[in-house]
Amino acid sequence: MATSKGVIQGYCGVAAVDAAHQIIVDAQAHGTGSEQELLLGVVQATQRHATPDTLYTADAGYHSEANLKALAAQNIEALIADSGMRQRDERFKDQARHKDKPHPLHDKSKSKPKASTPGQRYKPSDFNWNTETGTCICPAGKSLYQNGANCTINGRLFIKFTGAQRDCAHCTQRDKCLRHPDKTLVRQVCFNRGRVDPAAESFTDKMKRAIDSEDGKRRYGQRFATVEPVFGNLRHNKQLNRFTLRGQQKVDTQWKLYCLVHNIEKLAHHGYGQ
Repeated sequence: MATSKGVIQGYCGVAAVDAAHQIIVDAQAHGTGSEQELLLGVVQATQRHATPDTLYTADAGYHSEANLKALAAQNIEALIADSGMRQRDERFKDQARHKDKPHPLHDKSKSKPKASTPGQRYKPSDFNWNTETGTCICPAGKSLYQNGANCTINGRLFIKFTGAQRDCAHCTQRDKCLRHPDKTLVRQVCFNRGRVDPAAESFTDKMKRAIDSEDGKRRYGQRFATVEPVFGNLRHNKQLNRFTLRGQQKVDTQWKLYCLVHNIEKLAHHGYGQ
């Protein structure tokens, strides 16, 4: 399973939780690191519990133009965060100071040195892109070659440039240019050329407008107090910080079993049928 920490042998446990009592209404385990392809399956599995007032909220891992388009086609109200949502929200302006804190479930004292952060690396704005000549010069003064003039991403056109290996391999500015200078050979950079159809608005842009509104911030903010404590209970209190079985069917059963125990505790603490 490909993850942000590399390729691992493992599974991904997902759960849908109701905001009223933190009851898990659907739980699934899959052998994939991409959560995007799991969203619609969970939504369909929980439709029998949905009401006209139901709102689905999910983090940026489930965001994609295809998912938003499918939800809109089914008239399912949802707030799905994008990767830049926190950068646009002033409530998260101090989040960087929490990143260096140790993870409560993982000792990182022996982990490898961190890769350079986006703030330390050269951004596309640091590259000199000449729209008239179609050339691009990197901060080190080297020419990059064009290897994609009509790349379409979420309804926008991009032009892509790549550095030559003979220039990048021995460049003294690799640490400032590459996220992993010890692994990555050359730098690639993309420039936004605008919308394919300037009059059209993507589903991603519509979602950004909805989630950035005051009402959207308030409603999406409830997600943190709804689903995160559930995963905290399963991982910390129940010590399910890793699956102990092999095979998707067995892992799915183990995940559902732990979620069932969580629900039984909720019923016991708050009274059955309330």
